[in-house]
Amino acid sequence: MSTAVSPLAPTDVPDLPAIAGVRLATAAAGIRYKGRTDVLLAVMDEGTTVAGVFTKSKCPSAPVEWCRAKLSKGQARALVVNSGNANAFTGKTGKQSTALTAQIAAKAVGCGVNEVFLASTGVIGEPLDATKFDGVLATLAEQAGPDDWMGAAKAIMTTDTFPKVATATVKLGKAKVTINGIAKGAGMIAPDMATMLSFIFTDAPLSSAALQQLLKSGVEDTFNAVTIDGDTSTSDTLLAFATGTAAANGAPKISRASDPRLKAFAKAFRDVLANLAEQVARDGEGARKLVEIIVDGATTKASARKIAMSVANSPLVKTAIAGEDANWGRVVMAVGKAGEPANRDKLSISFNGIRVAKSGARDPSYNEAEVSQAMKEPKIQIKVNLGLGKGRDRVLTCDLTKEYVAINGDYRS
Repeated sequence: MSTAVSPLAPTDVPDLPAIAGVRLATAAAGIRYKGRTDVLLAVMDEGTTVAGVFTKSKCPSAPVEWCRAKLSKGQARALVVNSGNANAFTGKTGKQSTALTAQIAAKAVGCGVNEVFLASTGVIGEPLDATKFDGVLATLAEQAGPDDWMGAAKAIMTTDTFPKVATATVKLGKAKVTINGIAKGAGMIAPDMATMLSFIFTDAPLSSAALQQLLKSGVEDTFNAVTIDGDTSTSDTLLAFATGTAAANGAPKISRASDPRLKAFAKAFRDVLANLAEQVARDGEGARKLVEIIVDGATTKASARKIAMSVANSPLVKTAIAGEDANWGRVVMAVGKAGEPANRDKLSISFNGIRVAKSGARDPSYNEAEVSQAMKEPKIQIKVNLGLGKGRDRVLTCDLTKEYVAINGDYRS
């Protein structure tokens, strides 16, 4: 884990309020790191519903497979997250570790193993010694309290340089409900119907089906529109938990995501996801610049997404931004290789609002000094207009620096 906080880290970090029905505790179990917390236990009240989306990697981690198998029951009482070891590519040993962890957690919390959800992050291919949770989880269950959201966010970090938290309060019926979220992720980031590791909690009384639909629709233009290096993790997990405790204060019980009473909540829920997703982009390994890529004028939104991701994942584009070089030729390259409809002679490109290319050539008003100054900003917006249709999309990424190579060159050391 890097010791230097990203220069793109948010300066305004919210205090997350307590959510009735959720208690948190963390510990140092010595999974891999020394001198820092590496285990999070979240304990939820009976009746808590759960939803989740996961990596589409064909080589998923053991915890991902565990959660997928338990999700259909729609109920949760405990979440166990460890950092330092992904428990991925660990064969039968990995499955045994998840089963043992769930058994230990279930005993500690006093629930069934099917109500325990798991997530792991860290090195791939190293066996996870689940016996390290024995005793630790029982103590955490006793110590768990409603307030340590920041500690929870810190416990799940790996190469992250800052904990990622977000919160929102919104009315549901006559009651105020809260949405809290935490996330981790800085490298191996290119979500595919999931995120890195992120956990959302609310006291709203939502059915698991309604929560699942909110999550599935909310992730597409938030976490799925972020890329750091184009690599989708084996462990991507996004879980949402709804305790339902706000029903006691007058919040209506919601069974369908299409319920009109859920409109304000759905927006706040998506805003929390978007906030966390942007923080992941801001904490890209070695990042010095947040990069927003907007593609307009595509034939469809899906086509715009593919082109935007092609630009966002281009090492040549990302290194040019790191060098503060408005190299639109590399953007043209990335657009052309995306395999989507494009017309060179209709293409226009701008950096931070300054048009550098128009109609397939350098813009006649191009001013090198003006553009060079704009490229020194901590946030860079690249806008591409294809001139073909009404399709539009937006993705977030970061620059690619020498620090990224340094972090990943000795990650297992």
